[in-house]
Amino acid sequence: MKFILTAGGTGGHIYPALAVLDEIKKDKNNEYLFIGTKNRMENDLIPSLGIPYESLEIYGLSKTNIVRNIKNLSCISSAYKKCLKIMDEYKPDAVIAFGGYVTLPVCLAAKKRGVKVFLHEQNMLPGKTNIYLSKKVDAIFVSFKDGTRKLKSKNIIFSGNPVAQRAIETKKYSKTDLGFNKDKKLIIIVMGSLGSTSVNEKILNFLRNYDEEDTEILFITGKSSYADLNNNLIVPKSTKIVPFFDNLPSLMKSCDLIISRAGASTIAEIMATRTPSILIPSPYVANNHQYYNALDLVNKKVSILIEEKDLDEKTLINAINEMFDESTMEETKKNLSEIKDISSSTIIVDEIKKILKENNEKKGS
Repeated sequence: MKFILTAGGTGGHIYPALAVLDEIKKDKNNEYLFIGTKNRMENDLIPSLGIPYESLEIYGLSKTNIVRNIKNLSCISSAYKKCLKIMDEYKPDAVIAFGGYVTLPVCLAAKKRGVKVFLHEQNMLPGKTNIYLSKKVDAIFVSFKDGTRKLKSKNIIFSGNPVAQRAIETKKYSKTDLGFNKDKKLIIIVMGSLGSTSVNEKILNFLRNYDEEDTEILFITGKSSYADLNNNLIVPKSTKIVPFFDNLPSLMKSCDLIISRAGASTIAEIMATRTPSILIPSPYVANNHQYYNALDLVNKKVSILIEEKDLDEKTLINAINEMFDESTMEETKKNLSEIKDISSSTIIVDEIKKILKENNEKKGS
């Protein structure tokens, strides 16, 4: 079978696509192509992994920059025409879209050419592109059982987030390899792959004043934030600060608590690795969807939520103390252990194959 995968803009869209691609690769007869933007992270990441890649020049719509929006209409039209050509030449059996505005021309071109199109929605509240496409596609896979609001498809399948399956399968990374003490608690603080300038100063204030004898901290700043923070790194010796950590789920399996944003991939990895968490949702994302992602974990009683507007040194310390309370931690770990593992990538690929097979049988009858 021949697959086109499309996603763009953030790791929250790209990494689920890569997890499904891992499943597709298990069948050596399958072929695949990835379509993304020419100016976002996938443009460098995907080719570096040896994955066939096509880029589109396309930008997100701006609420204030009318000139850019007018230019982007031309880009969308050109991208759509390029995608039609790709469909004609590559002749895929299926297109799987994982979010981001780049998926719009890919999916529309696929439907125009009669190709089966599938979406994966990572968040509790879907993005605008997936909402628009939902009434046109053959099936939608969702990460949250309650994440079907606003989606207009008659075929919505709960699959979970594919990055969870990746996290489950990854090997545990020993914290001692990073110089941490095996007998002390480890807290990981990470605010996404790029970091968060709006949160960093508050985190630094916390780090300067939090020096518990039995606790160590790894602060992953994000590559774009590390250089700026490097001038302010006056923190206790128990704290290590790094710009990036590859394969974070492997280290999460060795930590006692993670403090993070509430992106869909992060949520999936937290549940897959059974890691207690304090979540600080980004208020700058569409539909405030990270808040609703985090709320799902709070309702499962495995996480504490702090809104960014309420975040300061005191609220963070109080949340850590609450989570490390013996009875709270015991209940949290019990609740995490009861979360059922889901082979998300396998579910997605198997369901797509099933739909394609049924469609071929109808054509043959």
